Amino acid sequence: MLKLIVVIVSVDKTDEIIETARKAGATGATVIHEARGEGLKASKTFLGLDFTSTRDAILFVAADSSAQNIMNAIQQVGGFDDEPGSGIAFQLAIEDAVGLRSQMPYILESMEEEA
Repeated sequence: MLKLIVVIVSVDKTDEIIETARKAGATGATVIHEARGEGLKASKTFLGLDFTSTRDAILFVAADSSAQNIMNAIQQVGGFDDEPGSGIAFQLAIEDAVGLRSQMPYILESMEEEA
């Protein structure tokens, strides 16, 4: 089974998150630049200018067996539970996917290693 790991983090942490995820077993990443969101409290503005920091949404496809290791590594680097507003990461099951032919040998290899 495959998992989709979604990480939303400030732009200045994007490269570090990707590097950490790769070391933990991620085979690639897709970055959606300048995602915007709001947390528990509304963002502050001054004369109509928004003071929220720019965020990136980072997507990883990983084997189920590697996903938790990647999530743990991301958590350590991102410190999401320690610092409010620093980011969020979650994983979802992938029911079906196409376009992964080049990555499948690596994903299957990591699944076999865990079995």
